[in-house]
Amino acid sequence: MSDVKQELEKRAAGGGGQSQSVRLTKNMTIVDMVKALEPEIKRALPSILTPERFTRMALSAINNTPKLGECTPMSFIAALINAAQLGLEPNTPLGQAYLIPYKNKGVLECQFQLGYRGLIDLAYRNDRMQSIEAQVVYENDEFSYELGLHPSLTHRPSFDEPGEIRAFYAIFRLDNGGFRFEVMSKSYVDAYATRYSKAFTSDFSPWKSNYEGMAKKTVIKQLLKYAPIKSDFQKAITLDETVKTQLSIDMSEIRNECLPETLESGEVE
Repeated sequence: MSDVKQELEKRAAGGGGQSQSVRLTKNMTIVDMVKALEPEIKRALPSILTPERFTRMALSAINNTPKLGECTPMSFIAALINAAQLGLEPNTPLGQAYLIPYKNKGVLECQFQLGYRGLIDLAYRNDRMQSIEAQVVYENDEFSYELGLHPSLTHRPSFDEPGEIRAFYAIFRLDNGGFRFEVMSKSYVDAYATRYSKAFTSDFSPWKSNYEGMAKKTVIKQLLKYAPIKSDFQKAITLDETVKTQLSIDMSEIRNECLPETLESGEVE
């Protein structure tokens, strides 16, 4: 691990030297793969992001989640490029995106996941989106909502002890005054996450470190099914919770690998 980090630091500082032709092998380290794939990485990166900056992002992600340094290099690089193409910083306190190690038949692979703040950032790139937010409802809050021809939602948070989490909701408003909201109970959020997110029970999962943020993300994703979203945003959504092992100038065009089993805490010691 120390060799990987030292070499990444060297390349991030611009001291990696000229890229040489390196034949790909499955035993290559992340650093070797970055060197070998530098032309492809340059083509896949947004114009504002240099290979040196990309390498610093790689180093930062490994520093924050050291187990990523043991993932298959291609899955790690592909997940990092997913984040780079979306303009999101992975595995930082900003909570924009996450790179998560998974165990797949004894091999660690890296999965890309959007974070709550990253999803909000992407939604605001739509010029029609005036506002979008998600909130937590606690058992001592005053909360009610109504659907139908005249939908309404009222939430008055408690100023005293809030109690346990009861539900989550999200609302968007458009530039023409139109709005929509979505409400999900905590039990429904948990059931949804258990079914669709392999990371839900992983010790490396943002569901462990940022449960409320991931629950808000879940309800926002359901809400945005009814929003007038652009094709670029739809492509971004398709990258969420994917494992890829190829590079492209449009990572949404790359087929997703089969989701591996979640990496359990007892398997990483």
